[in-house]
Amino acid sequence: MAVDSLPGIRAGAIFVPYKYVALVLLMVQTTSSILVLRYSRTREGGAYLSTTAVVMAELFKLLGSAVLLNYERRESPLETIGYMYRELFINWVSSLKLSVPALLYTVQNNLLFVALSNLPAASYQVTYQLKILTTAIFSVIMLGRSLNMYQWLSLVLLMGGVALVQMPSSSDEEDPTAIKPIGNQIVGLIAVLSACCSSGFAGVYFEKILKGTKQSLWLRNVQLGLFGMVLGLIGVYANDGQAVAENGFFQNYDGITWTAISLQAFGGLIIAAVIKYADNILKGFANSISIILTGLISFIMLADFQLTFMFAIGAFLVMGATFLYGHTPAPAASATPAKPNGLPK
Repeated sequence: MAVDSLPGIRAGAIFVPYKYVALVLLMVQTTSSILVLRYSRTREGGAYLSTTAVVMAELFKLLGSAVLLNYERRESPLETIGYMYRELFINWVSSLKLSVPALLYTVQNNLLFVALSNLPAASYQVTYQLKILTTAIFSVIMLGRSLNMYQWLSLVLLMGGVALVQMPSSSDEEDPTAIKPIGNQIVGLIAVLSACCSSGFAGVYFEKILKGTKQSLWLRNVQLGLFGMVLGLIGVYANDGQAVAENGFFQNYDGITWTAISLQAFGGLIIAAVIKYADNILKGFANSISIILTGLISFIMLADFQLTFMFAIGAFLVMGATFLYGHTPAPAASATPAKPNGLPK
């Protein structure tokens, strides 16, 4: 595909495809989201209900998608509302397809709060990167995507690099000022592994829907947000109904809580764009690089991370894996250079 035909941003002679813009935004959002969410859950007075936070994130994502849909259609808000009503409730069969990934994303978001409450941050972040592998596997199974030897090798290198980057230092156990996570580590491990499987399947399923339809990306995200909010409310009632009745839906909310929720919702919109213009495996690499940024920021600004030799080696492996995946050589015998399988252009 010619460069000029790619969707993107042009400023004079400079052209940047949307997929790279989305990937950079995703790295920034993921980094800030991890730092703020970790702080919001470990600080004193951070005992807000995670189920209500998931619902509010879905509501923000729904509203943001509706605004972007209105901008895309370039019509009055009332006309856009009418369009959404027809697509959501009149053509309900099409909308119903989104109930599957919406349910999985809702379960996943709640599982991640459980994991963070029961696992050390390093263990959680390392284990959660298994979603990259599950995404690749589901991409092969559900989308018929073929990954060559170099791309599988890049996934192995990525996993090894992330593991080294997040390997906890032995000095953490001796540091009396370090955050000591409490909880059941087995429960946390089961939660994060389940979230990895849910994330991989839901992401690829959503990608398949987006790339197999002519409907707007933002309409699909409105449908996803609506289902996610409804399913999330069911989760609030089932798990925290009594607590909400006693102390309210927004108990212990403050500015940090709202910031964490907003970052989660913003991430949902960016991920939707990444899925549309790139693919889930590249999204996984962006998340992995964001972990390196999270560690560096924690070391420089929060002073709760120890920079080690293992971190440097792991960072090198992650960057090398990213390069290897994105620059797979085309077959030399082909008269017309072919696209590497699994890498959309």
